[in-house]
Amino acid sequence: MIIEIYFVDKFMYYQIDFIPKKEIFMPFVDLKDLKKRREIIAGAKARIIHMDGMTLSYWNFAEGTKLPEHSHPHEQMTKLIKGRFEMTVDGETKILEDSDIAVIPSNALHSGRAITDCELLDVFSPVREDYK
Repeated sequence: MIIEIYFVDKFMYYQIDFIPKKEIFMPFVDLKDLKKRREIIAGAKARIIHMDGMTLSYWNFAEGTKLPEHSHPHEQMTKLIKGRFEMTVDGETKILEDSDIAVIPSNALHSGRAITDCELLDVFSPVREDYK
């Protein structure tokens, strides 16, 4: 959209490109800049980033924190960043290693337990509206 402004008495003419206000897209996010941490589960705090079709949550779990068994309609992938975390997906249990990614289908029962203090990265699709 172009807005034209005329100042006739001073013989001036300005043509200004106008961009309507919209959400600012940030192509890079430094987790250290995300000050808000949500404690969705006692002992586990998350920094959360939402896009139109997915949610990313970066978790800090205290040693001994349990992720209760649950399911949700979202597809989910979980990557262990640091520490040791025991995860159960559809009845199969594994202690996650650095190279493991848990792939959790929509509505699959899953749970977990932080064996040590740990950091995990979850990606959900579609967006987790309940995390907003």
